[in-house]
Amino acid sequence: MTFSDLNFIFRLLPIFLIIYYIMPASLRKWALLLGSLGFYYLNEPRLILVLVAMTAINLLFAKLIKRTTSKAALAVIVVFNVSVLGLFKFSKLAGLSLIIPLGLSYYIFKMISYQVDLYRGKIEEVSFIKATDYFLMFPQIISGPIARFSYVENNPMWLKAEGAKKERLFKILTQIEEGLKLMACGLFMKAIIADHLAVLWSDIKVIGYESISTTLAWLGAYAYSLNLYFDFWGYSLMAAGIGVMLGFPFIRNFNQPYLSSSISEFYRRWHSTLGEWFKDYVYFPLGGSRKGKGRTAINIFIVWLLTGIWHGYTANFFVWSMSICIIIIFEKFVLSRSPKLLAIIGHINVLVIIPITWVVFAIHSLTSLRVYLLRMFPVIDVSVAVNKNDIYYYLSDYWLYLLLGIVFTIPALTGFYKKYKDNILVVLCIFVMFFISIFSLSNSAGNPFMYLRF
Repeated sequence: MTFSDLNFIFRLLPIFLIIYYIMPASLRKWALLLGSLGFYYLNEPRLILVLVAMTAINLLFAKLIKRTTSKAALAVIVVFNVSVLGLFKFSKLAGLSLIIPLGLSYYIFKMISYQVDLYRGKIEEVSFIKATDYFLMFPQIISGPIARFSYVENNPMWLKAEGAKKERLFKILTQIEEGLKLMACGLFMKAIIADHLAVLWSDIKVIGYESISTTLAWLGAYAYSLNLYFDFWGYSLMAAGIGVMLGFPFIRNFNQPYLSSSISEFYRRWHSTLGEWFKDYVYFPLGGSRKGKGRTAINIFIVWLLTGIWHGYTANFFVWSMSICIIIIFEKFVLSRSPKLLAIIGHINVLVIIPITWVVFAIHSLTSLRVYLLRMFPVIDVSVAVNKNDIYYYLSDYWLYLLLGIVFTIPALTGFYKKYKDNILVVLCIFVMFFISIFSLSNSAGNPFMYLRF
């Protein structure tokens, strides 16, 4: 059961919000803990023990690190957390058939962040309830965003409310309204844009990569790029919206990445909480860019190597991550010497090379990947009979979703929403988007979020 499940939207979430807010403010953190455990149990009843065990072990080490400030204890718990992640991620290589628990990477990344920040003195005390809420918070436990502990540390909804009863009720209702708007927008991105473009990508796979035209191969690359973007951004908006309903600040995990002026900027805007995590807990501890160009290039290489390994063990993820790494290093040390050239080539890289790299990301078989890339760049004829007009057939079916994907990447739309989100016409438009999304979900099996098993 995920955020796009109708039972969650119309039953579990409303019931939880009612229970959460009828409780005294001091008990809401406990309600969140129980709700998070219940949500995870509904999704992963067999593997909830992994989550509970990881939480317990990390809390024990947190107490030890706070009391002793032991670097050895920090190293042990970080290695332990990474080892558990590696065990599940790469069990198939060892001949094991372990199921990867939902959200494993995300709560382990939070646990590592917590331990390191505790050692650095950024966390003043080890609070059982605040730490467990941080690790297990159900809006973020399955696919992020990867918040920091400060995100949950001082939720005003956990403090004794001040002011008249009407004022407090108005504040709660306002938060819920703001969160619902974000959730409705995210649901539309997932159910209408991402899920329909996923069907286009699936159709291309069914046809066979060797049987598609060059134009359809490029259309497929852009369709998958938008599919991945709106699937993940849609989830992030829904998670952020639920967090806002519960009194937490909004987390922006995507910031119009396709309008970036370079590949480097693209990945600062794409899944930014993951990028910031790697920057703060891998790149900076390695020395960042403070130890010369050679060391900087090595540090960038290590970050992207780990990023590729995190995504999976098949060769395509290594090719994908190393391609991005090479381009970023080239931009940083060569193109950056000419800002005008970087601005021109950088935009081209984002609009042309990024979709190509997403194809590499999506196709796990190197043989199939080679065929697809030769379809995009037909320097060698690998075809069977190809209908060179096939793109028109698919455009006639999917043009609306491609157009919506393009429209929703326009920065002006985000600015318009921020400025007029309380306007009655905008609220009505969001309601219509929500209704269309629900109608679509009720008439389809629905696709799971693409990052559920990371």
